[in-house]
Amino acid sequence: MRALILPLLACLAAPAQAQPLPADLVRLEVLPGWRSGEGRHMAALRLTLAPGWKTYWRAPGPAGLAPLLDVAASTGIASAEARWPVPEVFDFKGARSIGYHDGVTIPLDLALDGGPARLAGEIEIGVCNDICVPVRLTFAADLSDGGRRDPAIAAALVDQPLTPEEAGARATCAAAPARDGLGLTVRLSLPPLGPDESVVIESADPGLWLSEADASREGGTLVATAEAVARDGGPPALDRSALRITVLGDGRAVDIRGCQAG
Repeated sequence: MRALILPLLACLAAPAQAQPLPADLVRLEVLPGWRSGEGRHMAALRLTLAPGWKTYWRAPGPAGLAPLLDVAASTGIASAEARWPVPEVFDFKGARSIGYHDGVTIPLDLALDGGPARLAGEIEIGVCNDICVPVRLTFAADLSDGGRRDPAIAAALVDQPLTPEEAGARATCAAAPARDGLGLTVRLSLPPLGPDESVVIESADPGLWLSEADASREGGTLVATAEAVARDGGPPALDRSALRITVLGDGRAVDIRGCQAG
């Protein structure tokens, strides 16, 4: 049985004179999923938004609100990895954001640590239309030992970024001193994904801030440039292996972990 959890709204970012919010602004449903292998379980969170509203991908862009997922209240679960489906790139008056219209199913690849498994916690998301509203949603569901393959989860798992091997992609990175930190140049040997391509560069280092990337084509090479700045104001240290590079275009994506010196 699927559990339906109603949201708790925290309208901290909504202007005082903003339009009334839809009664069905967002719903969260836990899809319990199935045991996907020894010590692993595949479940999902399904977010359904009011028509015309959107929410954001894990790296939302400068005009978005980053989602925060906390499963610390779970039992029998050692770790959870969110498998975000391929998002859309939105442009509003020159400001870019990355996310999903109307809803999204987010598969959760769970590592189990023995005993009965219960998925519980909360997710904080931004939900936006003409205004943006921060929303905190709580969830809890027991996960059975068996379970059947869920078509909604399976479809979200199909709608994943390609690996470098699948896309025929290779990434090199070069860094040079810049005014406030380091200038980062990523060169991607990659066939075009479409007429409009966007590049997102993330770092696993919480002490490093990376700017929005500018991307352009040089024949068969996609070149992305960004700035890396240490959050504490000191000299930034760049670990190429800790970079995550995502190319988005025409409803497709390529996910590259780490890059070689170049």
